[in-house]
Amino acid sequence: MEAKATQALVNELIETLKDGQKGYAEAMTDVEDAQLKDTFKKYAAQRASYITELEDQMFKLDLKPDEESSITGTVHRAWINLKGALTSKDNKSILSECERGEDYAKTAYQTALKAQDLPGTLKTVIEKQYQGVQEAHNNIRAMRDSAK
Repeated sequence: MEAKATQALVNELIETLKDGQKGYAEAMTDVEDAQLKDTFKKYAAQRASYITELEDQMFKLDLKPDEESSITGTVHRAWINLKGALTSKDNKSILSECERGEDYAKTAYQTALKAQDLPGTLKTVIEKQYQGVQEAHNNIRAMRDSAK
């Protein structure tokens, strides 16, 4: 894969992760349920560690992080609806909005994994992170389905 394309792909994942980290951090501070606070804190920290891993891969591959966000507003909108749900303090609504953000993250990772000729170590990191994103999505969905 051409370096410029790899760079764009990784920057896209980083922006998606930053958006998720911010969304979970906002949810964590505004939600009242202790279990949800812990869950959101865990996923905000997970996203922060994923960002660091990807940035480390970029450094090793001599790729440049994006100084400006090249990502569309879709991700931001996926998490922006969280504000309305947080205002209502309805756990099911909050979890639904978090799941929407997770849906976008899953799609971003699936797209990245379809890329041809990714450097081996980078592909391994992306695959591992995708498993974590998938697990987070499934957990958030299960919590949403069991919320009152």
